[in-house]
Amino acid sequence: MPASRELEGRTALVTGSATGLGRSIALKLAERGASVIVNCTRSVAEGEQTVADCQAAGGQARLVQADVSTEEGCAKLAEAAAQAGRLDILVNNAGITKHARDHSDLDALTRDDFLDLYAVNVAGPFLMLQKTKALLTEAYRQTGQASAVLNVSSIAGVTGVGSSVAYAATKGALNTMTLSLARALAPAIRVNAICPGFIGTRWFKDIMDEAQYRKMEAGVAASVPLNVASGPDDVADSAVFFLTGASRHITGETLLVDAGMHLGYAPLVAR
Repeated sequence: MPASRELEGRTALVTGSATGLGRSIALKLAERGASVIVNCTRSVAEGEQTVADCQAAGGQARLVQADVSTEEGCAKLAEAAAQAGRLDILVNNAGITKHARDHSDLDALTRDDFLDLYAVNVAGPFLMLQKTKALLTEAYRQTGQASAVLNVSSIAGVTGVGSSVAYAATKGALNTMTLSLARALAPAIRVNAICPGFIGTRWFKDIMDEAQYRKMEAGVAASVPLNVASGPDDVADSAVFFLTGASRHITGETLLVDAGMHLGYAPLVAR
């Protein structure tokens, strides 16, 4: 079924949207008529492809290369939104990790690892809201509808598991910040978060060969209640819910989109 054009005339900014989940969210917003600002730090070729695909899907799009861990980068993205004339939707998707899956190995992480992750995963979303607050508030004044901010967090921030202690800590901080800002910025701006579990993206593929990745993917599917390994589009569908009128009465919500991973329960294959 074709997506409705309910976001026609709206502008969305999606950080870290050249690849993976951010790309899927950008495409789904473009399909609904939004003008999308695509962002990357280094993946310029992939970002240009995402822009082309957004345009093919029926939305306007442009690429802005900027680092959300810096004030300059966030200001550059906010300026791009100002040039577009408005900003209705902000998706704080950009994120990084340091893989140190044995959480008992405290020597696997350094102080700089923590600071690097916090700069992107926590300070980045805060700075993006700081720089775009006036635009998001003005969109509310013009439309009477709260602007939508979505923070892409992780199940790691709820359960403390994941790629590293530092990563889980940043996502727990992001979940707390979502609550603080949802309260502080209402009624002009709604702030929500999603907490994905496994997503089949280059996040894992870049550190594994094909056989290792397929083994891990099969293991994930076997271990979660819904018996699936989620892909970017699966999670993006939930993300888009928070960016449309369907969630107009929701703010301060943290939604787990993890195929039941947080339940810690492996079902029987047949029952």
